[in-house]
Amino acid sequence: MFSYRHGFHAGNHADVLKHMALLHVVNYLTEKGAPLMVVDTHAGAGAYALEDTFAQKSGEYLEGIARLWNAKHLPAPLARYVEAVRALNVEGDAKPQEAALRFYPGSPLLLLNALRPEDKLRLFELHPTDIELLARNFKGVGAPRQIMIQRADGFAGLKAFIPPPSRRAFVLIDPSYEDKADYARVADTVADALKRFPTCTIMVWYPVLPRPEARNLVPRLQRVAPKWVNAQLHVAGPRRASDGGSSMTGSGLFVINPPYTLGTMLVQTLPKLVELLRQDGGATHVLEGGEKKAPGKSARPQAPAQSEGGSDRRTAATKSPRAPAKRKPVDLEPDPREPKDDPRFRR
Repeated sequence: MFSYRHGFHAGNHADVLKHMALLHVVNYLTEKGAPLMVVDTHAGAGAYALEDTFAQKSGEYLEGIARLWNAKHLPAPLARYVEAVRALNVEGDAKPQEAALRFYPGSPLLLLNALRPEDKLRLFELHPTDIELLARNFKGVGAPRQIMIQRADGFAGLKAFIPPPSRRAFVLIDPSYEDKADYARVADTVADALKRFPTCTIMVWYPVLPRPEARNLVPRLQRVAPKWVNAQLHVAGPRRASDGGSSMTGSGLFVINPPYTLGTMLVQTLPKLVELLRQDGGATHVLEGGEKKAPGKSARPQAPAQSEGGSDRRTAATKSPRAPAKRKPVDLEPDPREPKDDPRFRR
């Protein structure tokens, strides 16, 4: 159950897609309005040293964030994402543009840096080592009572925070799917959350894999979502594990009750991600969206926008999100089971 460690995969192509979209959604939701409750059901360690043995063994970040690190003329949402990662790698008075890529922030750290002092962050993690690292990385940061970290099942723990008193919430659900039962648990958790709080914004990350559970997840989510956007990034064509390298060459995001700006942002950025992260000629992307027809009302018309891969979706005007807020430094702790000379860094 606890064999998955995200340190092997930190900063890979799936993280690039997820974290770029995550920042866009949270920046939009925190531009105005009542305090926002944010729940990360599978938080991991919170931040990762790319020079440790986990990241170096897999080298997946080299095919992800490293390809964007010095890229020129990035679309604004991609540039903001890279800037958020650079902020964790700046030493002393050095300029962000001069920073070397040594550390990668997980979703919890990116979320914290994007939130306002009045917003709340609730983090769940079950892995015994990662929960210790998460607690160390977040010790003494954030506004008083802003952050709560629990060693608990995020699927079950979400129920305690939905709906929040402020009636505004964003939930990130991104299990490892190491257990095939996670696919059903994701669908059931989303359905329950929407019954409790129909206007909650939920982002589900999922791997694109040739297994029935993976193929059935998106249709199950579509059946319960009032409004949704589904995006996939494929950096290569289908690949078997026996071919060498990772068999996961694509991942997706299913966002329920998304900001109206999300679709246009993805139209602008997905082709660039395909260009920068492609590993072979099978690289492509998929983008689609939908909205349930309300009883007694005609369906809202959709303006198609052709994406690479041939899917259509509705578009909307773009709204620029806030720049990420600066936060108190965070200690990046290596896995205690790793060699003593693993890098540590305080920004």
